[in-house]
Amino acid sequence: MPADASPFDRLATPLFWLDTGARITALNPAFASWLGVSARRLLGLRIDELDGGERIAAALPRVSFDEQALRLQRVGLGFGGLTARFADLWCLRETDAGDAREVIRIELHPVEEFPGEDPVTALPQALSASLRGLAHELRNPLAGLKGAAQLLSRRTSDADSRELVGLIASEVERLNGLVDRILHPAPPRAFEPTNIHAVLERVRQLAEAEAGWSVKIVRDYDPSLPDLLGDADRLTQAVWNLVRNALESGASTVALRTRAEHQVLIGDRSHRLAVRIEVGDDGRGVPDDLVERLFLPLVSGRAEGTGLGLPLAQQIAREHGGSLAYRSRPGHTVFTVLLPLPDADDGCASDAAGARASTSARSPR
Repeated sequence: MPADASPFDRLATPLFWLDTGARITALNPAFASWLGVSARRLLGLRIDELDGGERIAAALPRVSFDEQALRLQRVGLGFGGLTARFADLWCLRETDAGDAREVIRIELHPVEEFPGEDPVTALPQALSASLRGLAHELRNPLAGLKGAAQLLSRRTSDADSRELVGLIASEVERLNGLVDRILHPAPPRAFEPTNIHAVLERVRQLAEAEAGWSVKIVRDYDPSLPDLLGDADRLTQAVWNLVRNALESGASTVALRTRAEHQVLIGDRSHRLAVRIEVGDDGRGVPDDLVERLFLPLVSGRAEGTGLGLPLAQQIAREHGGSLAYRSRPGHTVFTVLLPLPDADDGCASDAAGARASTSARSPR
């Protein structure tokens, strides 16, 4: 821990430090408050004496001195029988500025989601009955939209209008598929090679159709990305939920960005290569009172919000073996989806390159 610890004491982000024996040597007040235990009781504890600390202890040999922190997702920590709290952890090995000893700094980003339950199954179980009723009611208006789109396509001649009609028709088909899957659950579809930039372009079209010229859509794509294995419709739903969240936060600019990530740890599994998708905006940011509950179903910062968009996006990311995380302050919010790419030696990697798009160019209308 730095000799001058006062800046860390003032941070709202929970932090603690471990020595080479995996004992807690220092912590800031935010960590003690978050865990609900006094700092005096925590100092000197081995990390595996915390409930859930065994997972951290097992990961410590992989923590390095480089600038790339080791990330552990959704670690549950508790002490003395208290209910576990969940956080994403960033772990970095460093040298104590006071006495030059080696220490490991651990930074926590709370993610209070489905405590004690499997988050992949908790959302469907909690909402199954209401979603089925809603899906049944959606059938008739969707059929009407489909018929209207077909009529419009026969009466429209200019290219721009035909593109918009095609977008309506494709979205109606996607919603019909979603309704069918809710009413008649079936095993997930087999993943197929999917161009992530085709998914993002479809989302861009939806955003422009909804927001018009009131929002600037900026694209910053890595054209070298290969296809990933996934469900294009589900990925479209996930990214669209993130973009709609940005639009509803009062953003004037939404940025869609893709990059390749090497040697990524998602959960406890290491991947040689992954796709990083970022949805950034300059809106109001995540309200302070929602920070720890953001991914819970039915939690929304808007009176008219359903609170389903972000939990569903997170569920879809997990279905693909990936993760969803965010960082936010007023005027700068970024949601990051990490999706693993298949290794070349798995025999399922695709040679197809990602769609090319103008870097940081305003989307054409």
